[in-house]
Amino acid sequence: MISLQSSQYKKVTFALAFGSFLVFSNLYLFQPMLPYMAQHFSLSETKTNWLFAASTLALSVSLVPWAIRSESVGRKQVMLIGLFAMPLISVTMLITQEFWLLVAARAGMGIALAAFASVAVAYMVEELEATAFSKAIGSYIAANSLGGISGRILGGVLTDWIGWQDAVVVMTCITLIGSLLVAYLLPKQQHFVAQKGRFRQHNLDIIRHLKTPKLWVAMLIGGTNFALFVNLYSVAGFRLSAPPYSLPVSLASLIFLCYLGGTISSRLTSIWVKHYTPIQGMILGSMCSLIGMWLGLVETIPTILLGLLLISCGAFFTHTLAYSWVSRHATQAKATATALYLVHYYVGGSLGGFYLLSCWQHGGWEYVVAGAMVIYVVMFALCWKLKRIASQSTEQPSFISIPK
Repeated sequence: MISLQSSQYKKVTFALAFGSFLVFSNLYLFQPMLPYMAQHFSLSETKTNWLFAASTLALSVSLVPWAIRSESVGRKQVMLIGLFAMPLISVTMLITQEFWLLVAARAGMGIALAAFASVAVAYMVEELEATAFSKAIGSYIAANSLGGISGRILGGVLTDWIGWQDAVVVMTCITLIGSLLVAYLLPKQQHFVAQKGRFRQHNLDIIRHLKTPKLWVAMLIGGTNFALFVNLYSVAGFRLSAPPYSLPVSLASLIFLCYLGGTISSRLTSIWVKHYTPIQGMILGSMCSLIGMWLGLVETIPTILLGLLLISCGAFFTHTLAYSWVSRHATQAKATATALYLVHYYVGGSLGGFYLLSCWQHGGWEYVVAGAMVIYVVMFALCWKLKRIASQSTEQPSFISIPK
């Protein structure tokens, strides 16, 4: 196993973090473009949201198949297939002007993104010592947020300056060069054992994970958390692009700098679990996100930005703890378990977009807050449920081994 102080640890964590950066840059490239695309294609907010939702939905349904495939051929091979498919699919976006063909290409991108996202954490769990993993997972999810920030700002700024097609060209070049770097740096797995010809067993693993309340409830927390987080940002983009603010897409996309709060908070989870339980952290993160949403009711740009910063801090804190909870409490088929978590995560994000954008269309931010409160109530109920399940368990806590 790779220890925290080794040179291999640095290669693994950098390669996986940078791969994650590329994945999430591509996933979120089109989110800040949504107000522009709504005008460009003369579509409603909810229909335009398919440019974002197609990739997240396709990603969600592809995670488990990729995870199952990785059980046979290895984690690294699957991750590299996904990384090198991404620039190829981006090229197809440049040869169509039809909205629904562009949506189809974005769905193809989601399938490619799923290859890396489904198995990266399983690679870490299998190759890193427990103490090394507890630090690496924070870095990995911090890279998620940095990738999301970069992709969104790049997409928003370049769309205003040179057009959305050129934004795709720039991202394609970055992705190709970055994929070559990840392929060079990522070591071959030493502790992976192939499991071929076990399709039935993989299906049984999926059913077993879903029937394990300690895992499934954490997955549901991840899904509701992301349904709120990512789509409150989408609504904020439309809000700032509309009167009385009427900001251009390039300026409105700068709201995603507030993601830096999530970059920091995800790294703080390893400190949190030294003193408190992961479930307490999920509740705290949810409360922080809720306060941020309420703050957005004040109609000034500074309060909107502060609210988004709190939403980012809270959501990433909750996500990191829930994601790690699943990866550490799955006793077998860890890649499948983490993939199932991400299925819930991205399905929640996809469906939440149509729900909250519909609230926005019908009544502005006040309706969004009212609609989101329903999801927050569900998330707090799930945290309470997970706390009861954990307290009734006879197993010793196994979230993360913390060095003394």
